[in-house]
Amino acid sequence: MTPPYRVLVSDQLSDSGLAPLHGAEGIEVVIKTDLTPQQLIAEIPNYHALLVRSSTQVTAEVLKAGRQLQVVARAGVGVDNIDLEAATQAGVIVVNAPTGNVVAAAEHTIAMLMAMARNIPQADHHVRQGEWKRNRFMGVEVRDKILGTVGLGRVAQEVVERAKGLGMRVFASDPYVTAEYAAHRGVTLTDFESLLAQSDFITFHVPLNEATRHMIGAEQFRKMKQGVRILNVARGGVIDEDALVEAIENGHVAGAALDVFEEEPLGRESPLRKLSQVVLTPHLGGSTVEAQEKVAVDVAVQVLDILEGRPARYAVNAPILPPRALDFLIPYIAMAEQMGRFLRQMDGQGIDRLEVTAHGSLAEYNLDYIVAAGVKGILSNVVEDRVNMVNARLLAERRGMEIMERKIHHDQYERYEDMLTLRITSKGQQRTVRGAMLYGAPTLVAIDDLWVEFPAEGHLLLTSHRDRPGIIGRVGTLLGQADVNISFMHVGRRTPRGEAIMVLGTDEAIPAAIEHELATMDDVRWIKAVHL
Repeated sequence: MTPPYRVLVSDQLSDSGLAPLHGAEGIEVVIKTDLTPQQLIAEIPNYHALLVRSSTQVTAEVLKAGRQLQVVARAGVGVDNIDLEAATQAGVIVVNAPTGNVVAAAEHTIAMLMAMARNIPQADHHVRQGEWKRNRFMGVEVRDKILGTVGLGRVAQEVVERAKGLGMRVFASDPYVTAEYAAHRGVTLTDFESLLAQSDFITFHVPLNEATRHMIGAEQFRKMKQGVRILNVARGGVIDEDALVEAIENGHVAGAALDVFEEEPLGRESPLRKLSQVVLTPHLGGSTVEAQEKVAVDVAVQVLDILEGRPARYAVNAPILPPRALDFLIPYIAMAEQMGRFLRQMDGQGIDRLEVTAHGSLAEYNLDYIVAAGVKGILSNVVEDRVNMVNARLLAERRGMEIMERKIHHDQYERYEDMLTLRITSKGQQRTVRGAMLYGAPTLVAIDDLWVEFPAEGHLLLTSHRDRPGIIGRVGTLLGQADVNISFMHVGRRTPRGEAIMVLGTDEAIPAAIEHELATMDDVRWIKAVHL
């Protein structure tokens, strides 16, 4: 470290949590809270690191003004108050503390579960009003009940341990973990529909994204047990609140305990406020003395790591590559992520193994970034954690995914001089995709060892079929009838009249009904719609 380094703390953080910085040689810590945006922009040029919680807005203007800034550290999980794109462009590493409040969130989930099961908040209010009508608050025992957890990440695993201690049976729905991984934790892995139908209590531990927004609505509530109880200490928006209100009012759902909401603070006129069957808390999942101290320590240590030239454990944006490898590896890193996304959409259920093979010149380089990018493509938007180049491998291994690397040099492969292969094993079945940089563009060149070149971008429709006259025409006709425009078509086959593959690029997404109809065609083995 070349002292002195100045660190600005612009939100209230635990003094004991900042101890690693206070005790470090060559570090000056300055605490200035409640700065206005203009004051922060004026102040930040003097600092090398910025520590925030949720109040400080780290905008593009702040990052541009921070000419010496190396790291922005968020003492917590969410980084919505930090402009990540601007930080990356400015070469500023953003770190957070995703593990510091895991236990706090899990304990709050269990506290909410028990409060809901025994009507504790309602009974407390009743007694404070001077009443004593015990028969209004008959509860249920949780022992021998089924707790269904949607998602089996870190918080969910802590919830599982505590629920098992209460004598509950635990089912989990998480397509990105294996049955063996779940069983090792005493959990029965099941599909989403079965979990809804069998669970007495359902808790959610998933990120909020396009796939999970309103994943629980009126249709899902109808599939649940009569008298089910709902918990959400994860992300608001996962549950359709209007549908939840209706399900409670019609008596199908016995109760709910919610710490997070679609809009926060919860609106004064929200019907959730008027339902006595609902336990409400104001986003308290991570609000414990211990959690706040731990997240402060986590980010303080990471700030020290970065200022001393070490990689941060929980970097949110991609780290800077070594200069020697930068120009060559960057396009392959981007392509590896696209290949991972491709494999996830082809068959991303319960992946046991990911094998990454570098061919040609690519084999001369360290593959850590390539592997991480492939894992990121597979796991992004499907796990609670923000997946990045630093934590991708760790997240994969935590979900029971074995990762293997191989290198094949020029004299061992001849079709493409430089090539990347990703192969996944899922439930004993393998999927393979190969990619190469052709004319400066990332190009997929083989699927399951059927050679076919096509751009690694946009809406894609893939068919595996027997090579017979008329198949291409029938697919084109159906897409035309659905007003789906084809931008390109590439085909490959093993032998005439044998196994073949066709890849169509389309300007629009393929309607699900059309995809289903195409899958029923004669001689079609499988069909997949993919978006990259």
